[in-house]
Amino acid sequence: AMMDESKLTSFQRRHLMDCVKRGDTLPLQCSPTCSRDPQPAEPAFSSPKPCLPGRLPAKPQLRPAGVCQAGDAYTRERFKPQARRDLEREKQRLQSILATGKDVVEHTAKRIQAQTEEEEAPEVDRFEELVNEVQERKEFLAEMEALGQGKRYRGIVLTEISQKLREMEIIDKKRSKKMREITTKDFPIGNKSDSCD
Repeated sequence: AMMDESKLTSFQRRHLMDCVKRGDTLPLQCSPTCSRDPQPAEPAFSSPKPCLPGRLPAKPQLRPAGVCQAGDAYTRERFKPQARRDLEREKQRLQSILATGKDVVEHTAKRIQAQTEEEEAPEVDRFEELVNEVQERKEFLAEMEALGQGKRYRGIVLTEISQKLREMEIIDKKRSKKMREITTKDFPIGNKSDSCD
């Protein structure tokens, strides 16, 4: 039935049936009309045929060595030495280790580096971050409703907004508690006449 569907010629059918009877593997290609043996395959490493500029070859071809060497593939980059370490600083460090037995210079360098990092990265207020995040979610929800997808995202976005608001409330309570503590330290509650004197 498969032979009928594939529209094989009688010669091709006979050839396939002979292969099946012998128990051989089926051929990948079968000559359509003649009984002669198929031509041997071309060797794998034959010289590449010139390909037309607008057409790619069916099989990937190896480029000749001359073509590869003509390009920039074999040119080496020039070595450009760069200072990897500060020799003067290392000398000072070694002198301090030999003199005092401690690595004093390294500690000061670490302190300076830590101070510069702290100065570069200003402390971001978490409360302000939360306000921005809530605003972003409101804008996103408005965009989705404009596109007709509001139902799909409304529950998720409102849940996230409520979580952010809860976190903002916690931060606000902590801040107000700290403010109360600071004001009570500065202005002790008690005899007002003592504070006036």
